[in-house]
Amino acid sequence: MGESKVKDCEVQEDERLIIFDCDGVLVDSEPLGLSILAGMLRQLGVDIEDDYAVDRFRGRRIAACLAEVERSYRLKLPEAFERNFRAESAKGFAANLTAVDGVADALDAIHTPSCVASSGPSEKIRLTLSLTGLLSRFDGRIFSAYEIGAWKPDPALFTHASREMGADPARTIVIEDSVVGVQAGVAAGMTVLGSAPEHRATELSAAGATTTFSTMHLLPDLISHYQSL
Repeated sequence: MGESKVKDCEVQEDERLIIFDCDGVLVDSEPLGLSILAGMLRQLGVDIEDDYAVDRFRGRRIAACLAEVERSYRLKLPEAFERNFRAESAKGFAANLTAVDGVADALDAIHTPSCVASSGPSEKIRLTLSLTGLLSRFDGRIFSAYEIGAWKPDPALFTHASREMGADPARTIVIEDSVVGVQAGVAAGMTVLGSAPEHRATELSAAGATTTFSTMHLLPDLISHYQSL
């Protein structure tokens, strides 16, 4: 289950739940972390731009991203590459990470039980939430794909989180910013709201998002609307 036992009182009697992705939804970590990744790859001679890395690897398991790099560029990355990347990104997060604009106010206005379900390791999730002042809002309700060995677009992580929280998947809303995350939520039988700027909204809609929004200030009303249907 999650990093600590979920209290029975966390979920309302009507079994509703909001599941938040972490990177790109709660914390603005993906441009920062994936730009660090691209920079480390360039040091090894890989011709890859920051924007490409962010667009290509958003929401995906890092090990899968590195395997793709090895196939595409026909190289073998150093054995310690992922470990070194984790260390460098942690330094970058400590220096520059911020919460997604407006997310604290949105969370204040949402009264449905919620949790975090992310493809990242638990240590990274806790670090990024702590650095941005959000950890106390989700402590004890954090679920990592590494705990169950299944990564988005596999729906298992969302199914696991909703079960541990005592929620009904049909009454669960997932907030996601990546195509693989949207696909996972849809496959889990949940309503998915896609968080994306206008230029990426179409790809999330195509992946199955019920609707998309470009600013966190819109999220509380969207949740209320879809819970009322």
